[in-house]
Amino acid sequence: MSNPAVSNKEEKPEEQQKENQSSWKDFLYNPRTGEFVGRTASSWALIFLFYVVFYGFLAGMFTLTMWVMLQTLDDHTPKYRDRVSSPGLVIRPKSMDITFNRSDPLNYRQYVQHLESFLKPYNDTAQEQNELCVHGQYTEQDSSVEKKACPFNSSLLGQCSGQDDPSFGYAEGKPCVLVKMNRIIGLMPTGEPFINCTSKRDDAVPMQFFPSDGMIDKMYFPYYGKKAHKNYVQPLVAVKLLLTREDYGKELSLECKLHGTDLKNNDERDKFLGRVTFRVKVTE
Repeated sequence: MSNPAVSNKEEKPEEQQKENQSSWKDFLYNPRTGEFVGRTASSWALIFLFYVVFYGFLAGMFTLTMWVMLQTLDDHTPKYRDRVSSPGLVIRPKSMDITFNRSDPLNYRQYVQHLESFLKPYNDTAQEQNELCVHGQYTEQDSSVEKKACPFNSSLLGQCSGQDDPSFGYAEGKPCVLVKMNRIIGLMPTGEPFINCTSKRDDAVPMQFFPSDGMIDKMYFPYYGKKAHKNYVQPLVAVKLLLTREDYGKELSLECKLHGTDLKNNDERDKFLGRVTFRVKVTE
């Protein structure tokens, strides 16, 4: 004869499981009340409508504020410019340590290729489309939308143009280094700007500058920005280091500075503001 108490205890877990399944089914969908996940269809519709209106309002506000902000911007000149008012100087090839063996073309090929690539926009074909400007005068064009660019042909770089000497002097151990100013929209330096380079050792290193005396013509200023000044190329100064055998194997520290203007070239907080320092070491 079976024990009723034992039978009841065995049936309780099964009943509990059935009740749990039933409650989960009712939570997902209750056929008696028509609720789905605890809410009726009309309740879910109201919630969906609320979020559509709420996020639509946020999207509209974002679109409106962006439109208002865009109306205040100039297509050619940034509204806020946090750059310094004086330009920095940089060199090409793009290396602060130019070290090579002049007897091994593979050793200095990277420098030559870098200069060739950099000077492509300066070749005669590319510069033919630019208009002649008046030497010694600013080329102000505030009234025109698309600005004309004054030509700067690579031939102005003389022995450092790569035309007569494809190795840019590296094969003979007298390398060329190109120095350029960073672009600053609206910059109009006073005086007659020029770049001069000196050795940071006691005895001077002979150098030759192209254009003559490292002059930068004022006709290349002001710059109006990449969008308006599409064909603009920065004026360059080429420095040819006239090294001798006595200089080979020595690490020469050189510094180029911007002179003849009101622009800064001695700010200790910024080593590239109006100046640049680099090292050259030639072996054979």
